[in-house]
Amino acid sequence: MPFVSDKAKLVMSPESKKELTILSRSRTEPAQRVERARILLAYEAGKSISAIARDLRTNRPKVERCINKALQLGVGASLADLPGRGKPPTITPEARAWLLSLACQKPKEFGYSYELWTTRLLAHHVHKHCVAAGHPSLLKVGRGTVSKILTKGQVRPYKIRYYLERRDPEFETKMAQVLYVYKEVEIMQEVGKQDRPLVAVLSYDEKPSIQAIENTAPDLPPVPGSQPCVARDHEYIRHGTLSLMAGIDLLNGHVHALVADRHRSREFIDFLKKVDEAYSPQSQIRMVLDNHSAHISKETQSYLATKPNRFEFIFTPKHGSWLNLIESFFSKMTRTLLRGIRVSSKKELKERIGKYITEVNEQPVVFRWRYGLESIALA
Repeated sequence: MPFVSDKAKLVMSPESKKELTILSRSRTEPAQRVERARILLAYEAGKSISAIARDLRTNRPKVERCINKALQLGVGASLADLPGRGKPPTITPEARAWLLSLACQKPKEFGYSYELWTTRLLAHHVHKHCVAAGHPSLLKVGRGTVSKILTKGQVRPYKIRYYLERRDPEFETKMAQVLYVYKEVEIMQEVGKQDRPLVAVLSYDEKPSIQAIENTAPDLPPVPGSQPCVARDHEYIRHGTLSLMAGIDLLNGHVHALVADRHRSREFIDFLKKVDEAYSPQSQIRMVLDNHSAHISKETQSYLATKPNRFEFIFTPKHGSWLNLIESFFSKMTRTLLRGIRVSSKKELKERIGKYITEVNEQPVVFRWRYGLESIALA
């Protein structure tokens, strides 16, 4: 006579059965919940405890515990551990708070040479001072436990995240002035060339210290199936640096550029002369630029005095160079040209940069500013 179990049958609603079926097939849920869902589905389908244990490659006690919980507390409760299981915590909440307070201070404040904590150093410090601080539960804490406490407290004292302090008291005002210019450019682009005022708007900045680097051995080209990328010798020869002064016309995307050995006042004035020749005498030239000393020097002021009402400078706030749209062009130039460039001399580097500017101007890209424009209202 076949064996008939006297254990109660598991009855579940169609909704619960559907949820268990989805859970049993999940690849993202914890493995424990997936296994318990499969156990309950198999038991509900009429399988014996031994067959379920064999099919799931587990043991009978585990299967029995899961089924008993489902019969006593319901299907939902059987998918999770009951509260109170596991070893009770020995580290008090006050001790955890004390450890986190230590992590929020620098090691040098406690006499160490370190600038930042490591989990090893923090655990060592806790071992030495926890009893005196009234937290003996931390006497045997290890690096792993320290790391878990820091993670749970969302504190990472071994890392540095940089931020930019606003040191310009007029930051908001100057930012609004720059955004105002970008908003005007947006409006001028919408009305068309024939209705625009005689105004040219440039976003200007310098890109200094562009290195002229030469290979000591020729690059090896990619070889299909053997060498997927360009191979380059680690050694190189330096030939000095160049500075690029560039201003992008925000209305048509044309880039005005000047490459020189340095970027002093005289080079900046040379750039202004080049821009002055590029536009009709009736046009006003507005330039968004930073507060570099060359832009406000006596030499620059003397030149501007010879061109009354020709130039208008709109300065970005201190540490606000991200507001200057030319930075997007420099970023693109770095990624596409300057990263990995190799030349035999500074002269060749200057020629390559000039050729790049020419290629850009053959198919100019009009850069558009979006951030914060919705908050600018023009009178």
